Amino acid sequence: MEDLSIQYVNQELFENLERHRTQGFFSSNALVVRRGEPFRVTVYLRGRPFNPKTDSLRIKIMLGRLYVIVPVTSSSYSPLSDWKAYFDSKSYNYLNPSIFIQPPASAPVGFYEFQVFVQPQSGLGNSAFSSFVLLCNPWCSEDSVFIPYEDQREEYVLSDYGLLFMGTPMNTVSRPWSYDLYESGVLEACLNLLQVSPQHQRNPNVDFLDRSDPGYIGRVVSAMINSEDDRGVVKGNWSDNFDQGVHPSLWTGSGDILRQWAQSGCSPVKYGQCWVFAGVMCTVMRVLGIPCRIVTNYNSAHDTNANLVIEEVYSETGQKLNLSRDSIWNFHVWVECWMTRRDLGSYMDGWQVLDPTPQERSQGVYCCGPAPVKAIRSKRTDIPYDVPFVYAEVNADVHTIIVSQGQVLSVNKDTERVGSLICTKAVGFPRLENITGNYKYESSSSALSPRSSSMTNVSVAPAALSISSRSSTLPDVSTISRGASSKGMFLSLSLDKSPVAGEPIRLTVKVTNRESLAKTVKVHFNAQAKEYNLSPSDTFWESHEVVQLGPMEGKVLRQQILPEQYEHAVGDKLINLAVVLEDMSSQERVLATEEFNVASPELSIQILDKNVVANKEHTAIVTFTNPFTHPVNGVLTVTGAGLLQEKIQFRIRELHPGKGVEERVKFTPKMVGRKMLHASLSLSTANIIIRGFKMVSVNSI
Repeated sequence: MEDLSIQYVNQELFENLERHRTQGFFSSNALVVRRGEPFRVTVYLRGRPFNPKTDSLRIKIMLGRLYVIVPVTSSSYSPLSDWKAYFDSKSYNYLNPSIFIQPPASAPVGFYEFQVFVQPQSGLGNSAFSSFVLLCNPWCSEDSVFIPYEDQREEYVLSDYGLLFMGTPMNTVSRPWSYDLYESGVLEACLNLLQVSPQHQRNPNVDFLDRSDPGYIGRVVSAMINSEDDRGVVKGNWSDNFDQGVHPSLWTGSGDILRQWAQSGCSPVKYGQCWVFAGVMCTVMRVLGIPCRIVTNYNSAHDTNANLVIEEVYSETGQKLNLSRDSIWNFHVWVECWMTRRDLGSYMDGWQVLDPTPQERSQGVYCCGPAPVKAIRSKRTDIPYDVPFVYAEVNADVHTIIVSQGQVLSVNKDTERVGSLICTKAVGFPRLENITGNYKYESSSSALSPRSSSMTNVSVAPAALSISSRSSTLPDVSTISRGASSKGMFLSLSLDKSPVAGEPIRLTVKVTNRESLAKTVKVHFNAQAKEYNLSPSDTFWESHEVVQLGPMEGKVLRQQILPEQYEHAVGDKLINLAVVLEDMSSQERVLATEEFNVASPELSIQILDKNVVANKEHTAIVTFTNPFTHPVNGVLTVTGAGLLQEKIQFRIRELHPGKGVEERVKFTPKMVGRKMLHASLSLSTANIIIRGFKMVSVNSI
């Protein structure tokens, strides 16, 4: 009789991918499984059937140069911390025995090879090789990324699309982002990212062992998404020159970025800003099986000197000046990952902040986190990692200073503006979820209505201007809420409605004399365009008027900024609007400010078929009507992970005001489930990108 030997190992791909909820990776032709859960392989033998009484099977499981040898037994019982392999008790086909291999719930993440040995009682025996990719397992209660709710696992691990939020707290803008988890080359790029990290290059064995900890993985990925210290994925650029790469606003998802990085031999992709870094990191973490979501912090402080004070300086007529190293970004985007913190204790388990945007070094490297959200809320700045930096981003005070000829005229202290809204995408729905209360104890005034709150300005005797690292150099101020008032005057500023492209920006200012003597006051209006993370540029609109106020009298002033006055100056930037009320006799000044975005129109997407079926061609119609006061040109791009094999583009030429355009898009879904069809129109004549998205439910029949 011919000796017993192995022909090959069948990975039972379809069954295992379905069991491990990794069906989306089917196109990669890799066996992708999750730790803590067994997967089945079938060993095809030649010569004679396997005899469990005289023959033996062993499996050598290899991760780089690390390995463990596991005997195949008839029992599935063994400690949860050990690798185990056992025969399928439901299958007694000893010519082609089925074997379950179960990784421990704490096994390192990565690409594994395994070698199956068959050893007869007499003879040499032989072996066969195979491989698998091991991910974290949020469905396994023993895994440190276990999350107990199925809808959250669907959202934070399996979903390959999402929304991130931009704009301002009063006028949030939801932007679609395609995570592209299951697109060609993305899984391979995510695994390669771990391999080219400095930690792996320095000591592969230690890195492999540390990959059992999602906190370690998160810290490595946070550094590898940016390219400041290593062969990272994305090169940041906050200038206005993107000639050597792609404008950050033009990216629609992570897949193109990760593929370009991998195909270029790990050269950084140009260019990204905070939402790009966060979007790509969310893709990597979800691919690796770690629950992840994108978070936006509105009015995010960048406190360079760690004194929890941000200083903003205005001229006496309301122009914002660039005189401080500190800054407030209108919004900043990072990610949260869900995990237990076994290095800290169960009281710090849950969501952890990880920020791949290169702002400050952490232990010598441009990365941030994991910082427990619970530690941020309770101001536990002693807990690793980077809690003080994130705490300042959501809690710093703002000192607003009016200056004239180098002298400080008045100072305001605002304790509520920074971190006024922190949000993420709601589970299962395309809308915003307010999570501010996770990060801070909220005050009684609503974070969503800052214009209705009050803010007091304190006039002071002129003092030499000194923007320094310590707030003690400023004139004494008391803790006050948002608004604009002083002993003698009251000022309020409000927008009549959220500004919309193509319409005038209408604002209302109320001025009140709080004293029993008549006053003559000047009212200075000033508007500047600004990027979300930079100081404003030059004034593009201003107005000045003199108002007579009787004792205790109040008056209402109305102004408007016309579309032709702001469209070309602002584009897709924000507007910093300031009003200064000046008492001409006492020189007392009161300042009220508002930063806001002008909402762009949305693209409309209509799906013609009511029932969208996998592997069948369907049609979508994308429409746009020009709301601007001038003709526009641009490029319309349509993408959809799992719906379109590649992006489709149309050129839009000389579309006049009030005119519309309609484009038909053919798509064939490859996967069942909820998908997102995303369209963006980049206008070359207005420096604006207009977006729209449509949720598509793909059915099997």
